[in-house]
Amino acid sequence: MKLFLTAIFAATATANPFAPKSSPSTREAAYKSKLMRGATAIRRLEDAYDGYVEADLSTYSIKFEKCQMVKQYSGEGNRNGNNNKNKNGVDTILSTKRFVVFRMCPSGCDSCSYQYGEYIVDMDTYLEATLEFMQQKQENYCQSCNQCYEKAANGAVDDDGYANLCGSVDTSTCYDECQNIENMEANGYLDASQYTGCVALGEVQTDDDGQNARYYAGSMCASSGTRIKIGVFSDEQCSQYVEDADVETYMNMFANNNNNNNNNNGNNAAMKLSYHLLKQTFPEGDCVASCLRQNQNNNNNNGNAEAAEVCQKLYEQAGKCESTHGFNNGYVANQNYANQVQNEALVCDFISSVSAGHYDQTGEIVISGGRTTLSGGMSTSGGQKFALTFFILGSIGLAGYAAMLHQQLTKGAKADLSRQGGAMA
Repeated sequence: MKLFLTAIFAATATANPFAPKSSPSTREAAYKSKLMRGATAIRRLEDAYDGYVEADLSTYSIKFEKCQMVKQYSGEGNRNGNNNKNKNGVDTILSTKRFVVFRMCPSGCDSCSYQYGEYIVDMDTYLEATLEFMQQKQENYCQSCNQCYEKAANGAVDDDGYANLCGSVDTSTCYDECQNIENMEANGYLDASQYTGCVALGEVQTDDDGQNARYYAGSMCASSGTRIKIGVFSDEQCSQYVEDADVETYMNMFANNNNNNNNNNGNNAAMKLSYHLLKQTFPEGDCVASCLRQNQNNNNNNGNAEAAEVCQKLYEQAGKCESTHGFNNGYVANQNYANQVQNEALVCDFISSVSAGHYDQTGEIVISGGRTTLSGGMSTSGGQKFALTFFILGSIGLAGYAAMLHQQLTKGAKADLSRQGGAMA
């Protein structure tokens, strides 16, 4: 446990990005405060989870597989007249959905190839569950660290209470790690996990129509789906990704605009995002979480093991593909999941298409190494323009040819009538 929890803070502790503590400018602090007011608080599981899962998950662990953005038809938005805007500012009936594929592995996450379940869930649900789990673990870790640090300072390292509480806590490193996290905002760092929702960054005035263009920060898939990061979007649903836009650059740009003409002596904001918590939701080659409740690691509760809430919530909300992978403890034998049993083949096919790389980073369908743009709006691609031009010119040509034939037929009919009239005279 000590090694695992220490690894949580390894990157930040090595670079020590949050120390020494500094005092931010008043304008910068105001902008940070505005951002934090719009940031999404991690929702507690007990507020969202209804507690109903009958599958035995206590012997499994969660493994992150892939994150993928997918552009889909948004029928409700179209009916309500709330269409999104694509990157060209054109109304589109498509919306970008974010999905996470994960597995329930029976024996560790390094060799999860048989008797596992594969699942797909929307990214918001995945992040709410896993970030709440990680945040609680971090809080427990730092609370234990403080208690153990005080006991060590008071020389109470030989009593039984210290051994039980501090056996998995390294007091030589944990205090600095927890202080770094506590002081990160004062030192110009913002917690990336607070921006997984759609948070307004600021607005700029456009040159063409005089209206303001607003920009938002939200979670997105990166590195071919192996990572989750915070990106920049141009709509309040965070469905239109602004390509090649760096979120920290935009955050600092809007913060520095607040500092202009305020006699700050060039002390512009230099804010950065800390991924110390968010990156734990997509560990490479490691489990996201064990499904056995932590308080049962040393107490089996008379042999009746219970699954951790993070696993229960994700399992309840996810689309399930289990039969083909030999997962025996899931919903197939449960009559309450009859609808999902009937749709399992469809879920498996969709997971397969997501995992196979049929979509690019922005959610567009990829065909034969290229990208087919599904704008859903009034803009057209080069191929579409060529086809339209071809058919328009072809239609004009056919119309001209038809007119010529009509004229010839009309002249021929008049000539025949003239000859007939002359013979009768």
